[in-house]
Amino acid sequence: MTLPRVLVVDDEPPIRKLLRIGLDAHGCAVTEADCGRAALARAAQEPPDLVILDLGLPDMDGHEVIAELRGWTQVPIIVLSVRDHEQEKIRALDAGANDYVVKPFSVNELAARVRAALRGRGEGAPAVIELGALQVDLAGNRVTRAGVALALTRKEFALLRVLARHPGRVVTQRQLLDELWGPGHSEDTHYLRIYISHLRQKLGDDPAAPRLIGTEPGVGYRLLVE
Repeated sequence: MTLPRVLVVDDEPPIRKLLRIGLDAHGCAVTEADCGRAALARAAQEPPDLVILDLGLPDMDGHEVIAELRGWTQVPIIVLSVRDHEQEKIRALDAGANDYVVKPFSVNELAARVRAALRGRGEGAPAVIELGALQVDLAGNRVTRAGVALALTRKEFALLRVLARHPGRVVTQRQLLDELWGPGHSEDTHYLRIYISHLRQKLGDDPAAPRLIGTEPGVGYRLLVE
């Protein structure tokens, strides 16, 4: 079995060492780059299955690296950065990053996000998604829990469908609003909060300890996958 190749891009040797050891223990083959240009060259020469990217690189900003990569590859990108402002997260995700993790971080949590990103790579949403006792039939517009059909409105199901197309990935508020209500509603986050609340209630998901729909405060939402 071929191990997934993860390219770690960070200018701090201790961080690269920590990630190399931690991800190796979780079954990944890790390569490293200490700057943006080296990362782009390595990604072109030895295409990785996933990139973990710091934003504060010595030669170029991480957002530039995302833009360059997205010019020719859809490889999953997880940003790992000390920048914890909402706008930084939104900017990176809107630019094409799949996920955003703030330093300091848990290696185990990061490894889980790596697995989620790799699981969805190059795949559309399956026709039927299993989430524990929940079964989401995307083709049939039907959701059941333990075999009992749940009554979702058209908009609630559309919201679930968008999240399901990106399992484990943060979908920004702007992306959700643009797709469900149109570009003219990109600032109407209160609509989204209401529908997320309704959807969680119908799915039996506890917002205090979500198992199905996770929240990235001020940024967006993700369909949680193991």
